[in-house]
Amino acid sequence: MKCVVTGATGFVGRHLCKQLLARGDEVVALSRSGASLADGTPTRAVDLATAAVPTALLENADTVFHLAGIAHRRAHADDYDQVNHRATQELAARSAAAGAACFVYLSSVRAMGTATDARRRSESDSCVPDEPYGLSKWRAERALYDSCAAHRMSVAVVRPGLVYGAGVKGNLHSLARAVRHGLPRLPAGGRRSLIAVEDLVELLCCIADAPSPGAHTWIATAEDYSAQQLVDALRAALGKPIDTRPVPRWLWRVAALAHDVVRRHPGPGTYDTLFGSELYDNAAVLAATSWRPRGSFARSAGDLLRASA
Repeated sequence: MKCVVTGATGFVGRHLCKQLLARGDEVVALSRSGASLADGTPTRAVDLATAAVPTALLENADTVFHLAGIAHRRAHADDYDQVNHRATQELAARSAAAGAACFVYLSSVRAMGTATDARRRSESDSCVPDEPYGLSKWRAERALYDSCAAHRMSVAVVRPGLVYGAGVKGNLHSLARAVRHGLPRLPAGGRRSLIAVEDLVELLCCIADAPSPGAHTWIATAEDYSAQQLVDALRAALGKPIDTRPVPRWLWRVAALAHDVVRRHPGPGTYDTLFGSELYDNAAVLAATSWRPRGSFARSAGDLLRASA
């Protein structure tokens, strides 16, 4: 099977390319920088902010995995729209014209908008996002559904929960470093839906192996953890005892506020990131595919810590 992978040098992209190559698939790996993968596999440099993927690279592709995008919080709204929305729309149109059978788009639960309560959310529990990143992903999803209506290409939109694994960046990387440097135990409260990068990659491959006609949107999650449980798992992986007396919640609120002021933290505050709840339902993808997640954050904590050292 010939697979085109955008964002090949990103966190998920590296794992996906490794899996595809191990299976014997032909991989056309694309990245903004053109850097090689860890095993020396070259990537083609394509900056979606300024250029489209050449049609020649899409010819005879069975599946196009579109993972590239801007995810950090400091980008301009126009940049989010260009790369996450318009470039996705253009790539889907070119993929369909080149005869691709399946287009797999790695979206985000941010495309579902802000939750109004702490209930577990399914694919239909959505609203229009009110921040630039989520809005750009939501617009890309809508454009893909329009593209599917105009062409016969199968479209799968995958919205993963918080992805973890060795080499992950962002909040989990920062949390692992903080635990390594003595972060005290957090109080209980709040839970988030997670998924191991290996499980996510397996799902993407499963979708490509048996593409469903039409367009589909699936949430990809596997397990729920509170921030306290994440810290406990990281401490256990370090061989540190679990402190049964967490620092009081009010002190965490003060510390989080101070952190946001000093760092001029954009987006959700540190306190909400630590103690908020974001729970998602994976029932739809379990019913529609043969995929079953097998990862465990507790088992992966050691790898995450080694990567953050």
